Parts: sequence; structure tokens; C-alpha cells
Amino acid sequence: MRLLRSSNRIISMNQKWPTCLIKNRNFSATDKSTKQTTTNDAMKNREHINIGTIGHVDHGKTTLTSALTKVSAMNGFSKFRDFDSIDKAPEEQLRGVTINASHVEYFTRNRHYAHTDCPGHQDYVKNMICGTSQMDGAILTVAASEGPMPQTREHLMLSKQIGIEKIIVYANKCDLIDNEIRELVEIEVRDLLNEIGFDGDHSPFIFGSALKALSETEPSELGSKSIEKLLDTLDSYIEAPKRDFDSPFSMSIESSMSIQGRGTVVIGTMLTGSLQKGEQAEILGWSKQYKTVVSDIHMFGRSYPRCQAGDHVGLLCRGIKQSQLERGMLIAKPSTITLENRFVADLYLRSSEEGGRSKPISNKFIQQIFSQTWSGGARLDIPEESGGILMPGDHGRCHVTLQYGMPLKLGQKFTIREHTKTIASGIIVDILPRLSNDMVKNLGTLILPSSSS
Repeated sequence: MRLLRSSNRIISMNQKWPTCLIKNRNFSATDKSTKQTTTNDAMKNREHINIGTIGHVDHGKTTLTSALTKVSAMNGFSKFRDFDSIDKAPEEQLRGVTINASHVEYFTRNRHYAHTDCPGHQDYVKNMICGTSQMDGAILTVAASEGPMPQTREHLMLSKQIGIEKIIVYANKCDLIDNEIRELVEIEVRDLLNEIGFDGDHSPFIFGSALKALSETEPSELGSKSIEKLLDTLDSYIEAPKRDFDSPFSMSIESSMSIQGRGTVVIGTMLTGSLQKGEQAEILGWSKQYKTVVSDIHMFGRSYPRCQAGDHVGLLCRGIKQSQLERGMLIAKPSTITLENRFVADLYLRSSEEGGRSKPISNKFIQQIFSQTWSGGARLDIPEESGGILMPGDHGRCHVTLQYGMPLKLGQKFTIREHTKTIASGIIVDILPRLSNDMVKNLGTLILPSSSS
């Protein structure tokens, strides 16, 4: 059995490119306009937070994202982004659902938010994992007319596994229901949050209607005022994480674009360190490695001389073709990251009651692994010293072998999915010696070296 990695090609050339980071494809460092200078100064004077919307398909995540930019713009802080400019790919507009995670920005009096609008449809969970991996906190959007649905639970479980601790609940479409239904929805959502491991009893809960906020001319309690309350709650409840500014710079690549005559831009959120224009860098992943120089840095259409951990940026890379890049690659300071394809993990296998498996796993179990912004084929083997078998609902040690060399580190979290279900989550506790590319071409017939080797 030969398992090929899932399609990680960044963005097809017939799609519109995201303008959240690159405006008019202009990477000129000579733009000295007053507007850019003013916005750059505004970002410098505000705390930067990565936030996003999660939840079931059609519960109003993109509408809420648009409403947040509208109210922020009404307060004089941001530029309004309408629904169509967020769901901008042709197939998204045709199908009426978000497929790729989209990024917008807005400001409050004290903060600058880079907001990720995650897809809710189960077919695009890998894009949701990619988007959520970059968040410091999340807004769970629940249609009060329906209550929690399957992707509500799955998005919460994935967010918890990735490391998100703070959830704000926005109960949307409250103009369609009465107060009694609102109370029932709140009880149900709080119970779900507690069940998954969040602080459901104290998570902020806001009732409103994002569509009403977008369409109304006079502020109402369920419309614009509910969005104002959400913005205030973001400022007070979502804590700024401790960023790693001291380590060498690294960024997991989420997408890319090519600019004729200038080079290729890689887009993502800085994981560690800081980077200045003109510095050398290395792009690595999928058993490939390239040298480059970062000749420009953009954040939401504006050029900057420097970026640091936590910033959502586009990096213009000299001498790199877009065809060389794939989602999940890492751009980092040269010689600081190595590619690995084997590791030991602490793994939790979800039971069928949790939406996982009803059968145990043992050896040569091959499925899809998701970590940071990448996903691909992986083989799981339960070592004999751990019993050789892992039952649903149990934790245990597991040896994981990847089909390609990827940037890995201790403490890195990952998720295992089987078909359309998330069946396991884990954390890397040890790196094993790397196997040759030829050996891991066929994970099913691979004979692994002994644990001591």
C-alpha cells in the first residue's frame, strides 16, 4: 500500500489572491503615504492578538467576521470588509460556504486583531486546523436557532487539542428565537464546553445577530451593540500569550503567491523570534530544502522593516518559485531546523462516544496526520513495551513514521484523522533517528528498526 500525502498545493492560479496581506500586489518599500504611516503607527501602539471564528457550517462565522470589521470601522479604527470580500474565492461564492481560512484585520482602542475566519464544512476540516493553529483565542459562533451541531463539537475539540484555552461564545441569529430558547442554547453550549475541557461556566456568552448588525442603520441590542460587546470582551477576556522573541525566527507557511518581476511571497504567522528585511532564510519541508533572502515584509498590505513572533505576515522571498512551495513548509533562520520523519508521541485515541473509533489500533495503522499548517500520510505503531495495542478512550505511547521529512520539535501537537473523523490527538515527546526517503516511500511494507536503534 502506498499512501500519497494529501494535496497541499497552496493556492491554485485561477483563484483570487488574498488581499489581507498583499494589497494590489505592490511590494514596493518606497510607499511613504500618510495613510500607511498612520496605520503602521497605530499597530505599533497596540497589542497584537490572533483571533478567529470557529463553528458549524452556516452558523454565521463569515457574517460575524464582516460585522466585526464594520463596527470597528464605525469607531474609526479599521476598514470595513463585506461578506463577499472575505469569501472571495469563486468556488466559495458559488457554494456559499467558506473553504479556505480567510484573514482580516481590525482594531480596538487598545489592540490590533488578525482575525482568521475558519471553514465550518466537514470537508474542509484540514483548512480549519491550519487556521486554528495560528490563533491565541477563538470566537465560537453558534446559531441560536439550531444550537450546537456536529462541527461545533469537532471545532472545539480540535481547538482544545491545538492549545487554545479561551473561548468566547457568540450566539448568532438571536432575532429568530425567544428568550426561553436562548437560555436552553446557553445551557447546552456551556455543558459542551465543560465536557471538552474549557471553562464553560465562566466563558463569556453574547447574544446577537451578525446579519442584523450588518444591515441596520440604527444600533440595536442584538445588532451593532452586540458586536461592540464582543469587541470589548475580546479585549478583556483573551489574554496576550507569551511570545518567544528570543529563539531564532521561524514561520509555518500557510499559503503563497507569485509576483511577476519581484519573486514569491510566503504567508503565515511568525512562530518564534524576529526577522528583518534583507536577512537570509531557509525554507524546508516535504523532504526539500531551499536557501533564500527575505527582501520585503508585509502585514495586511503595508510594508514593514521588521516582524516578530505572533505577527501574521507575507514575506517576499528572492530566488524562490511558487511551484517549489507547499503548505506546511517552514521558513526559518538557516541551519536552525532539521527535517525528521520519525518520533515518539503521547497519543490519546478517541472513543466512538467522542466521535472517534470503536476498534483499537496496534501496528501499521496508516492515516492522515495534521500539525501546524501541514497534513500528510503517517504510520502509527504501538510499541511492545506499551502493550502493543491502544484501546479507544486510552492514552499511550506511539511510534509515528512520516512519509516525508518535516520540521518537528519536542512538544509539537498533532491530530490524526480517519476519513472524516478526528480519531486521535498527541504530542511529540522524543525524536527518533530519521529513515531514508526510499525507506519511507511505502509505509505499509516498511520494516521499522528496533526501538534501541
